[in-house]
Amino acid sequence: MSTKTCNVLFLCTGNSCRSILAECILNRLGEGRFRGFSAGSHPAGAVHPRALALLVRCGHPTGGLRSKDWGEFAAEGAPVMDAVITVCDNAAGEVCPIWPGRPASAHWGFPDPAAFRGGEAETEALFAEVYARIEERISRFVNSLPGAPGRPGLQRRLEDFGKSATETGT
Repeated sequence: MSTKTCNVLFLCTGNSCRSILAECILNRLGEGRFRGFSAGSHPAGAVHPRALALLVRCGHPTGGLRSKDWGEFAAEGAPVMDAVITVCDNAAGEVCPIWPGRPASAHWGFPDPAAFRGGEAETEALFAEVYARIEERISRFVNSLPGAPGRPGLQRRLEDFGKSATETGT
């Protein structure tokens, strides 16, 4: 079994909510086997306050979280990614930078709670639902890989989870 850490970059347009949630969740559930990062094609400039509050309530460390441009991860000296996963439909359709090391890639779409316009209770409920869906997907993903996978195995698993997400709506 490999002891290499698998670096995963989660992308969305604003890098203020879904990709930030995914980064934090993977860092907790990955137990040192996986390391999560996040970025956006057009960063919002700040992490959404509801996303931060939710992460705090769920016991995640939030120090150092920030909205980042995806160019940071394509630049020289950036951590080499093993996988890049888009978590919103806008980022899935955008032309991404050329990632060093040619990482595996997939799209796992989730609704954008930051764009939701509704009452306080409904908004909080949507944030919690999206968090739970991301957590469930990442949990199944990391538990399906007993060790750090090689690139072909990782690409297959990412595609499997993308297909199951499309078919099941998760």
